[in-house]
Amino acid sequence: MSVTLTTIKDRKSGRERLLTLLFMMTIMLTGCSTMNIEDYAGSEPSLKIEQYFAGETVAWGMFQDRFGNVQQRFKVLMIGEVKDDVLTLNEDFIYSDGTESKRIWKVKMLSDGHYQGTAGDIVGHAIGQSAGNAFNFKYQMRLPIRGREWVVTFDDWMFLQEDGVLLNIATMSKWGIKLGTLTVAFAKATPEKAADEKQ
Repeated sequence: MSVTLTTIKDRKSGRERLLTLLFMMTIMLTGCSTMNIEDYAGSEPSLKIEQYFAGETVAWGMFQDRFGNVQQRFKVLMIGEVKDDVLTLNEDFIYSDGTESKRIWKVKMLSDGHYQGTAGDIVGHAIGQSAGNAFNFKYQMRLPIRGREWVVTFDDWMFLQEDGVLLNIATMSKWGIKLGTLTVAFAKATPEKAADEKQ
């Protein structure tokens, strides 16, 4: 009899732990704000990424984990070229620990402000859409984390400000659970500034 009661208690305890975990995950997921690109349709200045990223651009960014701790800082030097409705964007990353990496985006312009992008570490296609001063890019990326390759999801939002400043906030998640936030500020490089950055 005691074995039966213990088993029942263990099962009940297990169900309670599972329900608590599911409840916590639901709070985490539903707590994330849902943004709609169409909400920015009338906002200015108008953002067309094929225009903004043509030529040389410089960016500074940081990655924060889900607790807000800054885990990485970096600078990006970019050169963009548009040909046959495709934006080719060469990105050279320089991280605060001295390491470097490179990514080459191929972003095809579709109709009605829609875009489709590919890169070497992107799984399948990135899906983009622009409206007003905003651009939303959603994709899955392969990332090396602690000796293993993870496939993580990015929900990437860019907002063009006055004076050519472009602000970027991206949420990184896996299995619907937020892992961290990427914050980047872009600025168009003048010839003098671009030369200084390359030195």
